[in-house]
Amino acid sequence: QVQLVESGGGLVQAGGSLRLSCEAPGSSFRINAMGWYRQAPGKQRELVATISSGGISNYAESMKGRCTITRDNAKNTVHLQMNNLKPEDTGVYYCNADVWSNVRLAHEVYWGQGTQVTVPS
Repeated sequence: QVQLVESGGGLVQAGGSLRLSCEAPGSSFRINAMGWYRQAPGKQRELVATISSGGISNYAESMKGRCTITRDNAKNTVHLQMNNLKPEDTGVYYCNADVWSNVRLAHEVYWGQGTQVTVPS
């Protein structure tokens, strides 16, 4: 099992910034892509941004120009810097990791527990 530990959510006024972080402690696996998804009340979970092990990033159209995803492969961490936040960015943000388990010799996908981001209107 791979545990994803998220931090950095909170309440921020419109136009403000937040930085989310996610760490995957351990060494019995190799992380391929990592990313962030979000789920607003009454809506389906949606992509925010992903980043490959080689540093290639992908962003939702609604977040382009307003967020940057980075990762530290040595520390198994991924960060999401979000700027100019809007009320529609409100939701629970989930960290996601696509890994290869060196123990089970299998491809696996893990999710964090979620961190709340609230941008009041």
